Amino acid sequence: MNILIITVGKLKEKYLKQGIDEFVKRMSSYAKLEMIEVADEKAPEELSLAEMDQVKQKEGERILNKIPQDTYVIALAIDGKMKSSEELAEDLDKLATYGKSKIAFVIGGSLGLSDEVLRRANDKLSFSRMTFPHQLMRLILVEQIYRAFRINRGEPYHK
Repeated sequence: MNILIITVGKLKEKYLKQGIDEFVKRMSSYAKLEMIEVADEKAPEELSLAEMDQVKQKEGERILNKIPQDTYVIALAIDGKMKSSEELAEDLDKLATYGKSKIAFVIGGSLGLSDEVLRRANDKLSFSRMTFPHQLMRLILVEQIYRAFRINRGEPYHK
């Protein structure tokens, strides 16, 4: 399986990079994982709704340019479906079974994802109703993907 994680902005925190690198290394025997960062749009702290939409649209264009045509897209969105680790594992297993070997997870910037990216998504996933920094979500997502592969192989880890 080929997994692509597309995120907005650069990851600067060393401790998050180390955690992500560790799970990417662990996952190498299960799947090929690639992380792509697209530039975030510089914007002032206070934005109008129109300016927010403009920022999301520009970031969304960058995201869409990185998604290969034949890829199943899962957008991380606050209004997405909340799933257990076992449910995510089952979803990934079903995708692989039905020939969807290219999966992209998309994490938006601080303002979220554009409507165009959400329309391109085949599924929307939410980790919580709480708001998390998008940099931290990278680590949480990679860990959950790794956990899903362990669950699907019946290997100890997910308890």
